[in-house]
Amino acid sequence: MDKIKRNIHIATGRKQASIVLKNCKIINVFTEEIINADIAIEEDVIVGIGEYEGKEEINMNGKYVAPGLIDAHVHIESSMLTPGEFSRTIVPRGTTTIIADPHEIANVCGLKGIKYILDESEKLPLSVYIMLPFCVPATSFENSGAVLEAKELATLINHPRVLGLGELMDYPAVINGDEKIIDKINLAKDKLIDGHGPEISDKELNGYVVAGTKTEHECSTVEEMIERLRLGMYVQIREGSAARNLETLIKGVTKENSSRCIFCTDDRHPEDILVDGHIDNNIRVAIKNGMSPISAVKMATLNAAQCYGLKKTGAIAPGYKADLIVIDDLKEFNITKVYKEGICVAENGKALFEVEVHQNLSVLNTVHIDPIDLEKLQINVKSDIANIIKILPHSLITEKVVRKIETENGKFKFRNQLDMLKMAVIERHKKTGNIGLALVEDFKLKNAAIASTVAHDSHNIIVIGDNDEDMLIAIDEIAKSGGGITICSNGKVVKTLALPIAGLMSDMPIEKVNTLLKEMIEIAYELGVNKDIAPFMTLAFLALPVIPKIKLTDMGLFDVEKFDFIELSIKE
Repeated sequence: MDKIKRNIHIATGRKQASIVLKNCKIINVFTEEIINADIAIEEDVIVGIGEYEGKEEINMNGKYVAPGLIDAHVHIESSMLTPGEFSRTIVPRGTTTIIADPHEIANVCGLKGIKYILDESEKLPLSVYIMLPFCVPATSFENSGAVLEAKELATLINHPRVLGLGELMDYPAVINGDEKIIDKINLAKDKLIDGHGPEISDKELNGYVVAGTKTEHECSTVEEMIERLRLGMYVQIREGSAARNLETLIKGVTKENSSRCIFCTDDRHPEDILVDGHIDNNIRVAIKNGMSPISAVKMATLNAAQCYGLKKTGAIAPGYKADLIVIDDLKEFNITKVYKEGICVAENGKALFEVEVHQNLSVLNTVHIDPIDLEKLQINVKSDIANIIKILPHSLITEKVVRKIETENGKFKFRNQLDMLKMAVIERHKKTGNIGLALVEDFKLKNAAIASTVAHDSHNIIVIGDNDEDMLIAIDEIAKSGGGITICSNGKVVKTLALPIAGLMSDMPIEKVNTLLKEMIEIAYELGVNKDIAPFMTLAFLALPVIPKIKLTDMGLFDVEKFDFIELSIKE
């Protein structure tokens, strides 16, 4: 029998459904009300809401049933997990659809990296849609492992799971009408373009929006959010591991503008997902800050689906995909079951599916550097007054401050009494020999160094420490490991998390990655790291030259507001 005809027979009650979820309290995101009814499911589709009989009947016992949650902007790579392990982590928390931007692995491996994410996410019980990375590299002020222009992106733009172009980081190039950027914008045509324009305002923001940018996940104030909503953008309210904007922005969400507000995580570490949750955590935080549970669910489902044109996703209604979550308490938002296309794939926080680990040689062995000695880590200074990167708690934004530093023979000298660490970014893709050097305040590491190949967005080696010897050992350990995160102290390697996949992801199960990462975070705090920051993720973003106000690339110290390099030393 034709599927449509069969579904009509089931919907009208003339034929039994394969599965019926009985006695549900359905969260209706169209009318923002709760309806007591059954849900009839045939194959992967909801066919009826009402009173139904099924070949298999599952009693929900009056529990709430909501659409599967949608993460509107996420980098899988930031979890340090393969796509399969990532799905095992977030699906039990109720996320059934993600809009992934493989920007990180693309900066290391180019098109091969994007294809790796597409291939590895093909058969998961998680809908993985892709936004093609717009800016690889993020700017021309750093060296990445690949350069993706319009002609390269054109080879994947028509892939069925590609929804458009990812975050448009190089906003000055947009505003100035750079031809290469315009070529990419034209490539998107009727597809969506994600934004990444922190602190753009007024006419420049108009130019950014008229170019085709539709979303923004970098708002840090209500004023920024409202300005973008007024121009027709969707605002992705982010609750990540390092950047947590939800409590601030939720104050600006009203009944009138909530339809243009959606949730995302952007970058979230395994422990944060396992302990606090994924998009379900966004919902809980929103509820605790005064939002009604139904409105929060709508932002996490229907609003996101409508933003990205995901038809028949994000609601419980006839013809919609049977992606459902079962909740026993709306305020606590405890998810007890997750259905993906009509199949129960998680229960009581545990995945009911396994994933395969594939070895893809095209994304391995990505660390290539020449030998580095202590001399190459020295900072030559012209005075004892310097521009310093000051870290802010729970934020990706940094401050540029001017401080008096200790010097000796024309070089920066560590002084234990000062909260002043040295940081280096070392190009690791093409052996250029580039090393950018800077000084950082408020990271507060003592007698140690931390190094990582997770350094947004070009993912060169980034290392921070209070002595050159530990920094050098950390760099060497990263090179030997083929990428990863390491902590070194008193001349020894303390602990390393190897990330052999593009220097960004582990091939281990989530449980092992989380245990090791948790141990390393605790070690970092024991070594004095500021407890108001996420040590490794905060470090990773200190190399991103598109988030204000001052960052470091392999090419030097970068003032994001001036959008140009600056000297570390300030001449007297």
